[in-house]
Amino acid sequence: MKNNLIQPFVKWVGGKRQLLSEIKEYIPKGNFKYYEPFVGGGAVFFSLQRKNAVINDLNSELINVYEVIKNDVEGLIRSLMNHKITEKYYYELRSEDRSEEYKTYSKVKKASRFIYLNKTCYNGLYRVNSSGYFNTPFGKYKNPNVVNDTVLRTVHKYLNESRIAIRNVDFEEALKGIRKNSFVYFDPPYDPVSDSSNFTGYTASGFNRDEQIRLKKLCDKLNKKGVKFLLSNSNTEFIRELYKDYNDKIKVVGATRAINSKATKRGEVEEVLIRNYDLE
Repeated sequence: MKNNLIQPFVKWVGGKRQLLSEIKEYIPKGNFKYYEPFVGGGAVFFSLQRKNAVINDLNSELINVYEVIKNDVEGLIRSLMNHKITEKYYYELRSEDRSEEYKTYSKVKKASRFIYLNKTCYNGLYRVNSSGYFNTPFGKYKNPNVVNDTVLRTVHKYLNESRIAIRNVDFEEALKGIRKNSFVYFDPPYDPVSDSSNFTGYTASGFNRDEQIRLKKLCDKLNKKGVKFLLSNSNTEFIRELYKDYNDKIKVVGATRAINSKATKRGEVEEVLIRNYDLE
C-alpha cells in the first residue's frame, strides 16, 4: 500500500504531480528495477515507491539533499528550524555559494540552505547562472512550509528501507550496467516550445538539442537491449521528428505550467509521452 507522505520535498520546474495519473497508466506491470536519470523533485519516483531503484540527477546540490535526507534527516530538520523568513536573510543566504567558505560547508548545511531557498524563492524556480550560482529572486510568501518534518522523516524511512541507489552523474552513466528486466523513466529538461520559453537552468551546463539527440540515441540502445523506457518532453516538431521511430507509441497530453516571467504566458501546454513497448 502506498504511503501518501512519501512525496517530493522540494518544488521543481516541470514537476510531474499534475500528470501522475496519465503517466502511471503507461508504467509497465510486474516486478522490475526502476531507473530515473533526471529525477528532479521525484514526483514519479515517490508516487511509484518501488523497492529497487536507481535515481540520478546532474544537479549536485539537489542530489546532496536526497543523500542528507537518507543519512541525517534529524540534523537537516534541526538546521531548517534556524532559518528566518525575511528578504534580507534570503539574499544573504543566496549569496553564500559565491564565497570560498561555501566549499567547506557540511552536507547538512548545504541541504538546509537548498530547501530553504527552494521554498522561499520566486515561484519555486530553481535556476542557476552560467557560473553555477543560484540566482532566483525572493518569493515573498507569507507562510512557506520550510520545515516539513513529517514528509522528510517519511522519505528518510523509505530511502533506507528500500534498495535505492542515489547518483550524481551524466544520464548515460546513470544507466551503466542496466539489464533487460528494468524500466527507465526519462524526464529531461524539455525542448523549448519557443525561444522565449527556453529554460534549462537546472545546472550551469544547460541541456541543448545536441543533448536531446544524445538522449534519443540512448533510447535506441535501450530499445535494442529490450529495456522498456517512457520519456516525457515538449510536443515540438523537433521532438516528434527525433522520435518518429516510435511514432505509434507517442501520446500527447496537456499540462499546466506555472513557470514564466509573464503571468499571461502561463497555462496549458502540450507534452508528449513516448514509449517503446505495448500496453498490457
